[in-house]
Amino acid sequence: MYRLTLFFVFLFFLNVYPQSHKDYISGPFDSPQALTQECLNCHQNAAIELMKTNHWTWLDEEYVSEDGNKTRMGKKNFINNFCIAVPSNYPRCTSCHAGYGWKDSSFNFSAPENVDCLVCHDGSGTYVKVPTGAGMPDKKVDLLLVSQSVGKSSRKNCGMCHFDGGGGTGVKHGDLDDSLYEPKPETDVHMGVLDFSCTDCHQTKEHKIMGASHGSMASGQNHIYCTDCHEGEVHENKTINKHLSSVACETCHIPEFAKEEPTKVWWDWSKAGEDRADTKDKYGKETYSRIKGEFVWAKNVIPTYKWYNGSAQYYQFGEIFNPAEVVKLNKLNGSMSDPNSKITPFKVMRGKQIYDSENNYLIIPKLFGEDGYWKTFDWNLASQIGMKEVKLDYSGRYGFVETEMYWPINHMVASKDKALRCTNCHGVKGNYLNWKELGYSGDPMKVKGRKFNN
Repeated sequence: MYRLTLFFVFLFFLNVYPQSHKDYISGPFDSPQALTQECLNCHQNAAIELMKTNHWTWLDEEYVSEDGNKTRMGKKNFINNFCIAVPSNYPRCTSCHAGYGWKDSSFNFSAPENVDCLVCHDGSGTYVKVPTGAGMPDKKVDLLLVSQSVGKSSRKNCGMCHFDGGGGTGVKHGDLDDSLYEPKPETDVHMGVLDFSCTDCHQTKEHKIMGASHGSMASGQNHIYCTDCHEGEVHENKTINKHLSSVACETCHIPEFAKEEPTKVWWDWSKAGEDRADTKDKYGKETYSRIKGEFVWAKNVIPTYKWYNGSAQYYQFGEIFNPAEVVKLNKLNGSMSDPNSKITPFKVMRGKQIYDSENNYLIIPKLFGEDGYWKTFDWNLASQIGMKEVKLDYSGRYGFVETEMYWPINHMVASKDKALRCTNCHGVKGNYLNWKELGYSGDPMKVKGRKFNN
């Protein structure tokens, strides 16, 4: 009986405190690819699985564009109004790729040894990639130390890319920034109170991580929803429960984003190259940079609310537009009459970016590296190189056009006592929702004599 008890105690500790990888990995490794090969000796299917996912391909499921063409969209072929696009800028953009060495269009996506296991599984807290190194780790990283520390992914692993996308904390998303590494309870109830890791919500199977990136929004797939966990009649108030069919949970439970760190809301590339000093705002954030242009930052931002059914249309390379109008880099699908649509919160990123003023389509400029704009300040040369990379004609004439892009807001969830009240949207003082923009003639709950209680 005593031996049996010891046996079960041993199993318990083995499960709770698994053996360190020091027992399995001895090194040394002369390259990160050699370390990946070591990982694959035991985890034989890991690379094969990962190479089917959007973290590797930077493309998502098939997407049908407005003109009926079928394609796959993702970071690999999107245009945004931050650093614009990946082609011709690979080493800088691909520093966040889950692989090693994507320095140009010839990268071998079928080579398992190029998979970066450490970026998602480092447990030492010491693993970093070179910001301009095409996904390669910093030479100062002790590969043996990191490989012996590996385990389940953490917020630290995910945040390295997702909290700092676009060149710094909170730049792109607004609801993802460095404050979420060790969040305050009021910053996010799931991470700050319950200490959730990212994969507690972003469930993962065969290395495919659920959650809607822009590629997933294009295809209308891979979504996760609050109601995946919070099922049924989740509120005591029946009137609030009725809202679940037309209002996304995030609309009430994320009253504002960029709570701790400001987020970028305007980027004007037309001002780049001017002979003036770099400047900063009251948050200490850069408002002018010669290589990038002019910026505006915002904090404690109230989201923009739109009808959304989980899919969107995206601007594609070479798509012609009217430069007198704001170019929408993505268009959310959904309407009040669509039963699959809900009123959903978004960050709207606006700015001005370069376009071909004769062909009337956006330019993909070469920004980074030899002959890139950040070294030459020559928009013509940067445009020639970038457009050649994507096999589009460049007329030799350029201008700058205003663009906008919608980014979903899903994080920085407030506790229920900090969620929106009825009067935030309805009644005399309700100012969160613009009812007319949403398709209503006015506040749908505005009935004569009706009183709203908080």
